[in-house]
Amino acid sequence: MSHSEDIPVGSDSLDDWFPREEPATAYQAGQRLGVVVGGSLSKGLDVKLDPETIIEDLAVGRYVVVRGYYKRFFCMITDIMLDATNPAIRSNPPDLSDPFLAEIYTGTAAFGTVHVAPMLSIDVDEGEPKPVKTIPSHFMPVEIATADDVNDVFGQEDATHFNVGSPLELEETQINLDLRRLVERSVGVFGKSGTGKSFLTRILLAGIIKNDVAVNLIFDMHNDYGWAIKDERGSQAKGLKQLFGGKVAIFTLDEEATRRRGARADHVVSISYGEIQPEDLAMLKTTMDLSDSMIDAAYEIHKVWKEEWIARLIDASNDDMELLKEMVSASPASVQALQRRVRRFQRFGFLKPNPLDDSATKILEFIEQRKSVVLEFGRYGNALEAYILVANYLTRRIHSLYVEAVERAMGDEAMEPPQLLITV
Repeated sequence: MSHSEDIPVGSDSLDDWFPREEPATAYQAGQRLGVVVGGSLSKGLDVKLDPETIIEDLAVGRYVVVRGYYKRFFCMITDIMLDATNPAIRSNPPDLSDPFLAEIYTGTAAFGTVHVAPMLSIDVDEGEPKPVKTIPSHFMPVEIATADDVNDVFGQEDATHFNVGSPLELEETQINLDLRRLVERSVGVFGKSGTGKSFLTRILLAGIIKNDVAVNLIFDMHNDYGWAIKDERGSQAKGLKQLFGGKVAIFTLDEEATRRRGARADHVVSISYGEIQPEDLAMLKTTMDLSDSMIDAAYEIHKVWKEEWIARLIDASNDDMELLKEMVSASPASVQALQRRVRRFQRFGFLKPNPLDDSATKILEFIEQRKSVVLEFGRYGNALEAYILVANYLTRRIHSLYVEAVERAMGDEAMEPPQLLITV
């Protein structure tokens, strides 16, 4: 009896008789991962992985596509899990020293699952991404997103679509954000420490300035955006002022700190004590440990002393305090406690009794010239109460001035102020 060249002779190894293909170590775009086996619109979809799928090659954050009957569901992997058909496997795992038994168990009795969150859906006929309002049926195939899938969602790079990077395992694909739609909504950049939040924010701000989509007012708490900084690896990244020159102005609360970093401030910000309202103090309730009775006392003192209320409260003598107690209904203890709290403002050099100019108006002048403003905090960046006070005060003032400017324009587009994006 003759044997074919493909049939092993004199071998007792199952691997010789039934050779197995070596598993791939990385997934290609469009490769199938598994099928949908459950889930809901609110909680996401459960996907059972195919036996050939290597769970170690998957990663949270990867884009996948569920191909339904009439829609493509653009999803993101949010969790990766191990499961088994028999709960006893958890407490009494089989002996997998035999490769044959290992292959029988893997992918059948024991298997992997992933949880995916549907982000958008694309109708087969229309091709336009829309919010997800339904979910795919059972056993619909799940695949790694291709470059075409990503481009269908984010669009091609153009005057308004800005490239911010590439998704996991799709280095040849670009994530192109629609900047015009981005600045129309509130946007947050979230992540753990050291994951690149500031770097991504700088990229987004650079795209907005480069494409002249909106004007930015950036409250730069840690001096990350205006001038050059070094990352964790020691390499230097240019700031917005160095990248865009006259299209960006640096305002600072701490001129000395800005100068030490090699930058030149376009304006040094100072705020009058008289501009601080009780509402600004209420925003500092937690940070400055202010009680409700102290805040009530602040409103009453403001009614009595008007714009001088902070300055007079800081410098008030015992006689002034006795007189004040007769003029307000707040308890003497609350008034005295409030005085101790507001005296902390004396540590902030940018707070002055009589500043030379109105910094909020100055910022608006630059914004109306379509110049983005980076407000550096310098040494005050480590004082959370300073950051909240300044950001709240300037945002409130600029919003008021902006509303007035829009009302003056009265539909005349030439007079309307540019769209403003505030970054905190």
